[in-house]
Amino acid sequence: MNRKLRLYLGLATAVLLAGAALWIGLAVANNGAGARQPHAAGPDGSAMTLHLLIGGPATSRLPAPERDFVRQAIERKFNVRLSVTYTEPGNDYETKIAALLSANDPPDMWLELSADGGAQHALDNVLADMTYYVTPEKMPHYFKYWMNESELRQYQFHNKFARAPIPYDKSSYRSYYIRKDWLDKLGLDVPDSYERYYNVLRAFTFNDPDGNGRADTYGFTTAGNGSRLSTDWPEYVKNGLLYPAYYADNRLIDMQMDSKVEQVVTDILRAMGDGVVDPDWFLNKGRQHIDKAVQGKVGIVLGDTLDFAFDANPDSLQSRSRAINPAADWVPFNPFGKQAIATASTPQYPFVYANNAAGLNPEKLERISQILDWLSGEEGFILTHYGLENVHYTRKGSTLTLIPAKIDEDIVQNGDFLKIWDFFTPDTPHVLGLTVIDPRRTERDRRIADTLGRIPVYGGLGTTLTPPLGISVEAMRARQNELQVKMVFADKSAKRWPEYREQIMTGYNGNVIFRQYEEKIRQAQSMRPAAN
Repeated sequence: MNRKLRLYLGLATAVLLAGAALWIGLAVANNGAGARQPHAAGPDGSAMTLHLLIGGPATSRLPAPERDFVRQAIERKFNVRLSVTYTEPGNDYETKIAALLSANDPPDMWLELSADGGAQHALDNVLADMTYYVTPEKMPHYFKYWMNESELRQYQFHNKFARAPIPYDKSSYRSYYIRKDWLDKLGLDVPDSYERYYNVLRAFTFNDPDGNGRADTYGFTTAGNGSRLSTDWPEYVKNGLLYPAYYADNRLIDMQMDSKVEQVVTDILRAMGDGVVDPDWFLNKGRQHIDKAVQGKVGIVLGDTLDFAFDANPDSLQSRSRAINPAADWVPFNPFGKQAIATASTPQYPFVYANNAAGLNPEKLERISQILDWLSGEEGFILTHYGLENVHYTRKGSTLTLIPAKIDEDIVQNGDFLKIWDFFTPDTPHVLGLTVIDPRRTERDRRIADTLGRIPVYGGLGTTLTPPLGISVEAMRARQNELQVKMVFADKSAKRWPEYREQIMTGYNGNVIFRQYEEKIRQAQSMRPAAN
């Protein structure tokens, strides 16, 4: 998915509506913004009402309508009324959409953030056929800049055109980040091998890298959300398992289900036993592990966005850490030297349309397609990412120069609301032929971008993987997580992984699912044009 949503997954993973209005649904966690926002009046009494459900960061909120220039622009341009509410991606989001569907009150459009990408909803016939709404004729900007028809075909499942991918950043920014100031204090270099990385874990844990005279720091942390192993652990790559999966020797190598997971868990247990990782990693939820890094409790975490540690990003790991300790210096690094740690990006989360709307009010879906296409083009992209011309940026030709003070005053201080409205496109202005100059970006930021660009990426799968009809990937993953957690905390050994893996592959349709995946990859490869 786009940059914002990968951040709350990695990330992840790593995202309402009811009534009559455009519902960009999201009930913001922990900030009291769960109620539906009031809507501004439409251009006239005939303004069409729409319901949309999307996801975004819990740290953002939507301002009052009179302060929301994006809402005003959409309502005026498309003659609609918008009622906007907001919920962070995750369990709350899934619960909300499930409740709406159970009440037969689906949004007209929503993002499918579930593990199966909407497969079950397609089987339940709640998703509309998008054939008439998502076409090059009706969404020219979407197809010109972000998506080709071949990629769109490969994204379908169950022989239905029931979902379409939101535009995504095709670059990979997955990298580990380390406290360079801690390394300097201890006289250590940035590690470029797993062995050197592990030595740094020991030093960060036992050698008082922050100089406070207390044993209160650890080497590495991640978030298990109380339910699973995190794919952030470097021990996966150490054992040849790249994020999230890759195809080699005529088979799909899934990092979470491969036979090599036995050695991965063995290595994780070693790190836990040596006491060099955050002892509460499993209970960390959401971005709590990043908060610990900000607080100076750990010295290594994983990031997956370009500005994860930029000076120019006020919410970055670097900016937040510097607010506590001005000496903090986070730099990206690859603990495996020149080895790839991830595969190339592929389409992530789709947007879908409600079958109810297709049957009762198909003109709503026509209008939503127009809005989404506008968001995909230059006008909507610039407005939702950077604000208003000559207010939040100046423009000369195709170059935009941001005005940080006004962005902070009008946008950031009003809930940083563009991080909600930019849900449909990643922050990749070059795709539209634009150059953006951010005066806040430092030489250090440019060095980070250069480092990230030099981290190798393994070839992508070439297609989006979808499960067989009626087969639940979620059930397979749930059992996988349960048994892997059992190995770590109950068995305290990985020796039973071959047995557990066989149980998942046979009893939870793993064999069926991966056979389907491999067949789809082979079909995609056979369709590629021959190299010259």
